Amino acid sequence: MAQPKFFLQPLAAAIGVVCYSPVVFADTSSTTHSLAPIVVTSAAGTDANGLIVRADPKQPIQPIPATDGADYLQSIVGFSSVNSGAGTNGDVTFRGMFGSRIKILTDGTENLGACPSRMDSPTSYISPESYDRISVIKGPQTVQYANTGSAATVIFERTPEQFDENNNYRGQASVLLGSFGRLDQNVEVAVGDEKKYIRLNTNRSVSNSYQDGDGTTVPSDWERWNADLALGWTPDENTWVELTGGKADGEAVYAGRDKDGAQFARESLGLRVEKKNISDVIKKIEAQVNYNYNDHVMDNFSLRPLQMKHDEHLGMVLEDPSEMQVTRRTLNARMAVTHEWEKIQFITGFDSQYNQHAGAMNGMALNADMKYQSYGAFGELTYDLGNDNRFVTGVRVDQVDVNDLKNGRNRKESLPSAFVRLENIHPEHEDGKTYIGLGYVERMPDYWELFKTNYHGHEANTFKQLETEKTLQLDFGYQHHMGNFNSWVSAYTGLIQDFILMSYASETKAHGSAMAMGDGHHKSDSESSSAHAHGNAVNSRNVDALIAGAEAGIGYQFTDTIQADVSAMYAWGENTTNNTPLPQIAPLEGRVNLRYIQDRYTLGAYWRIVDGQNRISEREGNIVGYDNKKSSGFGTLSLNATYHLIDGVDLSVGIDNVLDRIYTEHLNKMGASGTGLPTTEQFNNIGRNYWARISVKF
Repeated sequence: MAQPKFFLQPLAAAIGVVCYSPVVFADTSSTTHSLAPIVVTSAAGTDANGLIVRADPKQPIQPIPATDGADYLQSIVGFSSVNSGAGTNGDVTFRGMFGSRIKILTDGTENLGACPSRMDSPTSYISPESYDRISVIKGPQTVQYANTGSAATVIFERTPEQFDENNNYRGQASVLLGSFGRLDQNVEVAVGDEKKYIRLNTNRSVSNSYQDGDGTTVPSDWERWNADLALGWTPDENTWVELTGGKADGEAVYAGRDKDGAQFARESLGLRVEKKNISDVIKKIEAQVNYNYNDHVMDNFSLRPLQMKHDEHLGMVLEDPSEMQVTRRTLNARMAVTHEWEKIQFITGFDSQYNQHAGAMNGMALNADMKYQSYGAFGELTYDLGNDNRFVTGVRVDQVDVNDLKNGRNRKESLPSAFVRLENIHPEHEDGKTYIGLGYVERMPDYWELFKTNYHGHEANTFKQLETEKTLQLDFGYQHHMGNFNSWVSAYTGLIQDFILMSYASETKAHGSAMAMGDGHHKSDSESSSAHAHGNAVNSRNVDALIAGAEAGIGYQFTDTIQADVSAMYAWGENTTNNTPLPQIAPLEGRVNLRYIQDRYTLGAYWRIVDGQNRISEREGNIVGYDNKKSSGFGTLSLNATYHLIDGVDLSVGIDNVLDRIYTEHLNKMGASGTGLPTTEQFNNIGRNYWARISVKF
């Protein structure tokens, strides 16, 4: 994967001050408007009065444009990432919550990863620029999707193509070059007429290992590609049928894991049907079925040299090559009907998900170890109360059946979820809007929690005794726009009964346990050791918890060309069973943006300020990482600029971490053995980084 290194130092002095805005606001309309080519979304407001954030993933963002879903979501206020050391494939957190508490959907369907330690998290299979819109629904404030996310629901969407006799093709392409051999290529092209279309999305991204602010190389190179094809049929303005298929693969080196990702293969196939305006009451019927297959391989020899280890009889010897292959097959189906009567909109539907997990060690035949089946039914109602008030409520029930195929065990659960929400618009405050909602979700422990942890230290008890997680959360917010000034806040507080918490054994105990099980790898990093050993070294238990926090921002347009905004996010959690902090929660963070906008170019600056995190619980966390020590705060300055060359052609350039700061995120893992990094310290983030991106639309 070696690439010629690309440096743009001569551009640094010419750029000066440049323009950026992360995802803070989004439109109330179905399309996202940008203030300038570098800006992700505008400050025009958000759906549901601030509860739902929408973003345009085709716009470049800073830091350097994203390679995967987790990379992009970190630009949205409230999201952070548990980083494992690759320059890609992080695992997002939202408001301090992790894993299946965040529902990740692509075109209405779910594609689950297979790795026992989430090396291939769901977002690692997503190429953001291939989608038209990202929607984030905060908290348990929708019931329309299977196994509701308690922290948030994130939807990556593509919109249907629309052609006529005067317009029968469209497309866009972009190329990005950056420091440390970064090279991204994205192409999207569609052709068709009034009745049919075909669309191709394809991309490739590659990078060498980066260097931190001290010049230390952090093993983190990757290569990834995606290709998706869609065939659409639109016989009339009210009918849409689309058949989709796709393939992808990649590899990634990890500074924070004792194995690398040698394969991230994906295959997908889907059929979607939508019919509108069926009667005066039935406004839409939509149905879809999607199949996804993920085939992931991790090993310690294909992307890194084998390491020396100590044997008590032979002294220093070369470690044995080790490989694990894991697969996940997922079949999703969904049908929904939208009804409308005067002031009422009512969406009803049902959905199902079947997925099967299998694994093998060192080239042996794959054996299925888990089978999962869920069926759900839901109803979501919106009622216009008049006087600029709207009432929204929903309820759903999921029936989940999980089979432990290795031990012949079965577990069935019925999981209710519901919410109520009041939305209000204040016309006297121009664009003043408020919302308040109360939601409840009961969450089934996921594959990682059920099969890769020991309940209170006993593996045999996990499957049956790990309780479902029950979240009751209050969400509320306010936003307004008056003249040149706008502001917004979105806050929450919640009670979680039977929160699923992970505990990691001490370094010595974890190493001894792995040795006793026949795995000689040193488990000093925060990886879920169980994923790469023959047993589990992560303990799980249920505790009660209290969570709270907020995201907020203000913006001001000083002149027609100068704009600025400031945003902040804070999450807090307490284990009320043990009176200790909840672990793996990112610290207080602020973002400052200054923009100068002209007709053909934009300039601006982005300053990210992160506080230290003093509220930790040592060796407690999630399936990927744990708290190891208090973290220090840091600040990074980034600059960028865009220039509109000709109609449809834009050039963007940027410098990330301009001052070449040495820093580490609170959620970074520690260095792993075999990487050359200290195994008792967290790895650092990327140092000064230059990039340039040209995009063409036609």
